[in-house]
Amino acid sequence: MVKKTVQNRIAVCGLVLCAFLAGCRSDPEETLLIGSGDGEEVPSPQESVKEEISQWEWGSGETPGQPVQTPAEDPLPQMFRVYVCGAVKEPGVVSLPQGSIAEDALLAAGGFSENAWRDYVNLAERVTDGEKLYFPSLDERDSWEETADQAAVSGAVNINTADAALLCTLPGIGESKAGDIIAYREKNGNFATKEDIMKVPGIKESVYEKISDKITVK
Repeated sequence: MVKKTVQNRIAVCGLVLCAFLAGCRSDPEETLLIGSGDGEEVPSPQESVKEEISQWEWGSGETPGQPVQTPAEDPLPQMFRVYVCGAVKEPGVVSLPQGSIAEDALLAAGGFSENAWRDYVNLAERVTDGEKLYFPSLDERDSWEETADQAAVSGAVNINTADAALLCTLPGIGESKAGDIIAYREKNGNFATKEDIMKVPGIKESVYEKISDKITVK
């Protein structure tokens, strides 16, 4: 009887020990420490994996470990150069971003000088790479107006013979465009028709419409 009671108690203790060991293995929070051999304790493999996961960098929906992608920076605007001269404070070559207008070039050159003919150049007109932008003075205005009066008496401006001063009396034609007209004429010969003036670089249909009734070819 005593022997049977001892055996029953041993069986019960075995069951309790098995249940205890099973509970320890199933607990996800349990941390096992392994001796390193020098008296120190090192993390278990499970703990190392957790630490490694916590150090992962996560992208936008990408796999762990892939660097986070940062948005690309906007490219710098493409620049071009314009020679600004005449009645400005700081004449010279200025650098401007694409899409700039004459007012931007004027400001880059320091603005008008005291004797500038301020309303001659269309400040809203776009400028192009390599362009020469000339701002005349009030003295030139007086001279050109006198020439314009003489042209009005003699009739339309002959674009095949007119000098730069006479060409500058035409609406939208400044010293730069007048020089282009003369250079084109010297290289290609006289204009056959009034419309041929649009073959000159920088003179488009909008300019031609302003001067068509004020020019002629002879």
